[in-house]
Amino acid sequence: MSAHLIQDEPDTRNVLDRTTQGIIGKPLSRPDGLLKVTGTATYASEYDIEGCLEGVLVTAPFAKGEVTSIDDSSVTGMPGVVAVLNDKRMTPRAIQGTAGEAPHTGLCKVDYWGQPIALVVAETFEQARDAAKHLEIEFNSEDAIFDPAACTPEPDDDPTRQGDLGKAMSDAEHSVDLKFTTESHASAAMEPHAAIAQWDGDTLTVHASLQMLNYNISELADAMKLDESKVRLVARYVGGGFGSKLGVSQDIVAASVATMQLGRPVRVVMSRQQVFQNVMRRSETSQRLRLAVDHHGKLTAFGHEALVSNLPEEDFAEPVLQSSHFLYAGKNRLLQSETARIHRMTAGSVRAPGEAVGMPVLEAAMGELAEKAGIDPVQLRLDNIPTKHPATGKPFGSHKLAECLQRGAEAFGWDGSDRTPRQRREGEWWIGTGMASAARVHNVGEAKARVTLHDDGTAKVETDMTDIGTGTYTILGQIAGEMLGLSQSDVLTELGDTRFPRGPGSGGSWGAASAGSAVFVACEALREEIAQKIGQPVDALTFKDGLVSWDDGSVILADIANGENFTKEGHFEPGDIAEDYTASGFGAFFAEVAVNRWTGETRVRRMTGAFGFGRVLNAKTARSQCLGGMVWCIGSALTESLMFDPTDGHLVNPDLAEYHVPVNRDVPDLDVLLVEERDAVASPIQAKGIGELGMCGGAGAIANAIYNACGARLYVFPMTPDKVLAAMPVD
Repeated sequence: MSAHLIQDEPDTRNVLDRTTQGIIGKPLSRPDGLLKVTGTATYASEYDIEGCLEGVLVTAPFAKGEVTSIDDSSVTGMPGVVAVLNDKRMTPRAIQGTAGEAPHTGLCKVDYWGQPIALVVAETFEQARDAAKHLEIEFNSEDAIFDPAACTPEPDDDPTRQGDLGKAMSDAEHSVDLKFTTESHASAAMEPHAAIAQWDGDTLTVHASLQMLNYNISELADAMKLDESKVRLVARYVGGGFGSKLGVSQDIVAASVATMQLGRPVRVVMSRQQVFQNVMRRSETSQRLRLAVDHHGKLTAFGHEALVSNLPEEDFAEPVLQSSHFLYAGKNRLLQSETARIHRMTAGSVRAPGEAVGMPVLEAAMGELAEKAGIDPVQLRLDNIPTKHPATGKPFGSHKLAECLQRGAEAFGWDGSDRTPRQRREGEWWIGTGMASAARVHNVGEAKARVTLHDDGTAKVETDMTDIGTGTYTILGQIAGEMLGLSQSDVLTELGDTRFPRGPGSGGSWGAASAGSAVFVACEALREEIAQKIGQPVDALTFKDGLVSWDDGSVILADIANGENFTKEGHFEPGDIAEDYTASGFGAFFAEVAVNRWTGETRVRRMTGAFGFGRVLNAKTARSQCLGGMVWCIGSALTESLMFDPTDGHLVNPDLAEYHVPVNRDVPDLDVLLVEERDAVASPIQAKGIGELGMCGGAGAIANAIYNACGARLYVFPMTPDKVLAAMPVD
């Protein structure tokens, strides 16, 4: 039996505030943690399947053109080689050409350097890898554009224009007109993209590293021309995704094609270099910020424009302006973006798409505006928090920016009285502080989950929702345990299998609120059924420690079952509420840095983040998510940058040796404040997304701190030592 909830109105019942088990919100450890740290959690490529062949992708050594021939005979005689496959299903961009171009007549159209063009299958990985290196191909390459500034961009369809921005700028007491650039980023998940596919003549089963099985099963079924009932995807453990595993990638389709043609299981694991070269990137950006305030420090002009890039015909454009639409007031507004069509790998969702690169730039500009106006940067932000969405007029479900700014400032020891640079020096290091706001739009998606109460008084939660390291196993068990009055150890959560009800998937920070709401709905239905069996109204019952109690009685939960298992499927859907309210998480960052006078090296010495994101479902996993986001802030501020050769478009730094993510020595102790709230608009469990909020703006705090330390105002992210040194005033 199923229970269905469509949220059209705020859910003000706050049911989880009236339960008594006392585990919701608590910092409980992950039930899957021991498996992961002992190496016994099985990831996509680690299943021991008898007779499994190994496949290695062959990629294009040019950026644009066509492959005219692939000489299978060049490798089929090599030891262990079973087959060479160049099925067009493995290269989906081969299906169509770019508008205005002559049709391609070759085997495969290529749109970026590193695009997969074939799969070599052998008995062992080493044999397949060796043969892939020796496969002979012929191709015709064409001239390609790699620089977004070298082409005419496409404007977006829905810019925001209010008032007269130009006049407001000219009339303003203080204003800034600034141009920034941010470099392209990689997701850089620890686990590479990998898949093992098996075909039994009827059903295709694929163990894969994926984030959103509910969508992925449809994508793979469509690619393989199979009914979804004939496809099963399994992703019980995922070693990080950060957007790169939202969709079905080439390894999965290649393994599926191979197993269906060869009749044996096939494993395909991308090398680290292949992951970097052909899995989606975050677009580089060019941004212009025009901000102005009156003599009271109120924003009168707010302009934010962005240029991003993608391959021809791709729909996605980095949503740089996403939170700029509602974060600050200002009646004269211009927000618009453009997309340049270039031949780098596909640009897509990477680690808080939009805000991760839009918020730092906005916050760096706000820091410069605060200096020009002589206003404490915290106060400037407090004075310009809107009471409703500036463009649409929609009310906010909740708004914790002011509290996050105030609590963060107090915890950090913020002093905004004198922000003159170069006031503190320790030996050869200039010391400075900076701050920034945080915002990340909140979304929820349709979700289903099945909860079974067993006759022994334990429960099981099942959904195809994934856990990509975020703690989904933990929080779904906590929600079910809290609702049914069970300890964490009495609830088993099973995830990542398309045989389970469809969850929302892990992405866009919507997983916890969406899947958690589905579990909540299922448990509400179970509580109703238990109430009927007892003959008491559900509101009169208390569920705690496996016991159901009411005013003059109690019964053990297992006794109610009486040999039966009770099962309910919860189905949650967001309704019209999104049309009536604006929902977002908010926060604030404070950073202290040291900048070396002679080398320009920047070291983050301490950092505080305060975040408001609705109900905290697990204080430990939520804090961990915030810590991860803050580490990403350090990377995007100081080190992370994909670098492309301007001659042929190939990625110059396609591995973790040359793509510099922060390591332990780069990260100081980080302080996280969880500013708990109840947002009845956000979800039936009053929770909002946290996974990406911790990355949205912190790089701007570091940029402002660098300026405060040494007087170097930078407009390029990442702020590497050479750039800092060049911008630093001469002593």
